[in-house]
Amino acid sequence: MSSQQTFFLVGDEPSTARGIVVDPTWKLEELKRAVGLAHHVAQPTGITFHLDVDDEKPLSTVADVLKAPSPVAMRIDGNPVRSPQGPEGLPVVGSYYEIFPDHLGNHYRLFRKYGHVIKTTNMGRTNYLTDDPSVALVALAESAYFTKKIMEEHPLFGIKDNSAIFIGDTETENWRLAHKFLPPAMGPKAVRHYTPLMQDCVRGSFKVFDELDAKGESWNVYQYMVKLASQTVGKFAMGFDYHHFDSIDTPVHEIVTNIVSLLSLNKKVTARGSWYQHLPFGDPARLQQVRKTVYAQLADVVANAPKSGIENMPLNEAAIKASCVADYLVNAVDEKGEHFPEGLILSNMLVVTGAGYTTTSSLLSWCIYCIVTYPGMQDRLLQELIDYDISDKTEWDPDLAHSLPFLDSFLKETQRLHNASFQPGRTTKTDVVLPGGYRLPENVCVIPALYAIHTNPEHWHDPFRFDPDRWDTEEVKNRHRGAYMPFATGARSCIGFNFALLEIKILLSELLYRYKFTREGFEAIEYDPEFQLIRPLNLYVTAKRRTEWPAKSPNAPVKA
Repeated sequence: MSSQQTFFLVGDEPSTARGIVVDPTWKLEELKRAVGLAHHVAQPTGITFHLDVDDEKPLSTVADVLKAPSPVAMRIDGNPVRSPQGPEGLPVVGSYYEIFPDHLGNHYRLFRKYGHVIKTTNMGRTNYLTDDPSVALVALAESAYFTKKIMEEHPLFGIKDNSAIFIGDTETENWRLAHKFLPPAMGPKAVRHYTPLMQDCVRGSFKVFDELDAKGESWNVYQYMVKLASQTVGKFAMGFDYHHFDSIDTPVHEIVTNIVSLLSLNKKVTARGSWYQHLPFGDPARLQQVRKTVYAQLADVVANAPKSGIENMPLNEAAIKASCVADYLVNAVDEKGEHFPEGLILSNMLVVTGAGYTTTSSLLSWCIYCIVTYPGMQDRLLQELIDYDISDKTEWDPDLAHSLPFLDSFLKETQRLHNASFQPGRTTKTDVVLPGGYRLPENVCVIPALYAIHTNPEHWHDPFRFDPDRWDTEEVKNRHRGAYMPFATGARSCIGFNFALLEIKILLSELLYRYKFTREGFEAIEYDPEFQLIRPLNLYVTAKRRTEWPAKSPNAPVKA
């Protein structure tokens, strides 16, 4: 026979208690789920029941809970519920000077001061951020409590487009269609299909790097990695050659520079209050103008994308036979024989193109930073290439690229400590109590701060030490599943991660085999706090062409 008990959250008044009909045969976990649903507790496994607010010993059975005098007090992970804290801020600018110019370091500092969920207000724009993996997993889940709704406080609001997969809201028909059609074009089988393209693109850049070496010139890593990554992604996305490596002096293509400008302007606009976003002049006006220009340029390129004879071919088959993603989106059909709507193609091509090269160019730049900054990294990576019989004659495939264990660990550690992306935002659908007892109101933006999560000292030993070998330890293998998420997670995680990881491994390996990289100068490396991604702005290197390579290690793997 069912009984009724009333429950309230410690931190709230007992008068807020809610009655719950309880089946005495329930397990304690079942009771937690029922009570958690009533009180909007996102992760009810963290609930404990107590006789009163001062009682620290939890009730251990459903029978004990039912016998307790009403109302029963509840804690979340041992904590009372409370609102996130943050810097008090200054008039008008709010938390601006607590965050900029170093938002990575300052957010990390604020987490240490105020707790694992913080609140910041910047020129009238309020955001909540977290460095807690458990909170991040809850926020990134598409659930009754969270969704990707790009409201004015969201980091992508300036380029929001509900016809595109990454920059649109989840709960739309357009997102459902895009999420149905696009992933096959970037799955493991499709990526294998594009592996020769990656190899050809990086080898096509050698004549420029050779010439820079012959002249003894150093070069800005990020600028050239933008050229290389966009050259690769341009062919993958649209079958388009930017001709970035025709000569040393070839400028970056206007489409590429405009997309970079789009992301820069979006960050500048959305980093300020909503009032700023609606100004008819300055950065907000330039953002809209650049956006129109980019769409017009992409429309022309997509219309002229190469065809491969895949008209009306089913999605999965078309994905591995298409000449490029544009060819696939125009011609592939789903199980009903329906095409991807023509009106959605252009905006999604902007996402594939822009997100594709801006992230990989930044990550490639940080990889080069790591090999010229952290002792021994370049030699170990080169030695692994030699031990696995990789040379300038190697024909790459995904199996080979993913078989290099130290390269894999090196890349993971680079993404942990120097991840290009840092601000995936999600919006609350209702008021919600998060792990740790933090309560958020409805319709606010929460940002899992990836840099702070990846360096959270509660989850990473010696978090600021660059140590690829940590990935072979039991501590890291058994880490919290939300402690490392370079591509975010959940239904809205990066669909291009298969392509990105393979591209980075092939491009970096080819460059390392051919050149020895040396850092130029000792200037501290700066990043642009008003750009959508984290990119090293002033990293210069020389790349000297190798004339000799090490011998194989005695313990090199033996081919079957």
